[in-house]
Amino acid sequence: MEIDESLAIKVETENWQTHARISAARLRVLVERIGDTGDRYLVIQRIPDIPDVFAQVWHEEGRDYRLEHRLGEDEFFGTNLADPDRVADLLTGWARQEAGWDTGVAWEPVDLGPREEVPELPDEVRQKVEERVRTRLRCGYDSRKVLAEIAEDYLVDGDDRPVSRAQASRLVDRLWLDRLAEQESWAGVTDPERITRAFEALEASGITARENFTCCRGCGLTEIGAEREDARGFVFFHQQVTEHAADGYGLALHYGGFDDSARTTTAVGHEIVTALTAAGLSTEWDGNPDKAIEVTSLTWRKRLEG
Repeated sequence: MEIDESLAIKVETENWQTHARISAARLRVLVERIGDTGDRYLVIQRIPDIPDVFAQVWHEEGRDYRLEHRLGEDEFFGTNLADPDRVADLLTGWARQEAGWDTGVAWEPVDLGPREEVPELPDEVRQKVEERVRTRLRCGYDSRKVLAEIAEDYLVDGDDRPVSRAQASRLVDRLWLDRLAEQESWAGVTDPERITRAFEALEASGITARENFTCCRGCGLTEIGAEREDARGFVFFHQQVTEHAADGYGLALHYGGFDDSARTTTAVGHEIVTALTAAGLSTEWDGNPDKAIEVTSLTWRKRLEG
């Protein structure tokens, strides 16, 4: 029996759904589904996301499918197709980066219009924004879109907006590509991937586990209940802690039982330590339910996805 491997893509739909690392069969279902009002297109990016590289398809009931793909700043092509199976086959070939995936189709250039002139940022502005973006890149959880919003808003002071949206996007794309080049040298499983494995195991065992969850401990404790479903307890680390880990320090995990008892919290803490140890990570925790679990000796290399 042939296994339909997951594709290294993220698919976003008009109805605000996101599907990451899906199978070719699932991608085909999404293609066949679109057409109704509010659910007429798919935008597909690679994992990791690459600036100006994506595919997209638009379809309204009773009309052809409009399939487009972009190869970079200056190369954008489209075609009209009647058969959703052909569209799904092409998108699967694109996702797998198969040689000749685009042959046999009459592609036409898509007019991108005149290129926007983007002025360079003053050095003092650029350096401050770059420092902030690099920190978030090291954390590894933000998409290029979110990073561009951070860059655009970082130095806003009242009506003074020293960084335009275009300038923010250009700066982020340059630093994003630098980070992708850097992570090419990372071999094997990284510590953030071990964290993810441990959290997936905890999730499967009935403990709600969230990475980079909310801005701070207080917000995390307030909002984690909404993530509960049928879980017995929870564990999370928040964005400030992620930055701390990305700067070369440990990772503090906040946890508890949803029944608010010290006994359940302690039991959940022991399960967390066991899962982290099984994933190959070191921890410090004395069993006190009032103390955070510290993940120590981390090398924070979080691969970008986007």
